[in-house]
Amino acid sequence: MKREFAVIGLGRFGGSICRELSEEGMEVLAIDLEEDKVNEFKNIASHAVIADATDEKVLKELGVRNIDHVIVAIGDNIQASILTTLMLTELGVQKITVKAQNDYHEKILNKIGADQVVHPERDMGKRIAHSIISNNILDHLELSDDHSIVEVKAGKKMSGKTLVDLDIRAHFGCNVVAIKQENNKEINVSPMATEMINLGDILIVIGADKDISRFEKQLVVDD
Repeated sequence: MKREFAVIGLGRFGGSICRELSEEGMEVLAIDLEEDKVNEFKNIASHAVIADATDEKVLKELGVRNIDHVIVAIGDNIQASILTTLMLTELGVQKITVKAQNDYHEKILNKIGADQVVHPERDMGKRIAHSIISNNILDHLELSDDHSIVEVKAGKKMSGKTLVDLDIRAHFGCNVVAIKQENNKEINVSPMATEMINLGDILIVIGADKDISRFEKQLVVDD
């Protein structure tokens, strides 16, 4: 059975979520106040409607309470974002994800019932900053306020050494959870301590942000 989603706010973030979910074959209800944005998604989403999501009566008429997951992607109008989240909580929506503008906005959203709060601009900024530091840092994903998972390419400092030689856990407090060898498409999950690392291999590393930062500076960024 297909999961049903609703995306409220069809700006860049909401529009992107709507497209991706639709391409994955999900049932998506797209909602926005602006007619031109709704028209843009009429042939993409399962349903696209012009509606005021801060109006509880409108949300009830649209059957939003029966939708599995609602994403509130309202742009700069923090008041509308908060009111919509509050209405969805009171309607008993199963899961609510909301885009936050700042930390203060996030605190309020958490207090009124949002299940997940995302900061797309802030999080993307972190990922880009890490990739700018070194070509060997391929990706950076925040798991919590102080823990992340990174994808790094083995450079000269790691090449020709085993995990025992590098002893990343003891020196940096990070864990290498997987290795993808440059000449092999398969991913080696939970690699052995004797695993040899070659130039260009990709390591998936998890740990506290401060530990990952030390690891990147000492072993990932080539001098």
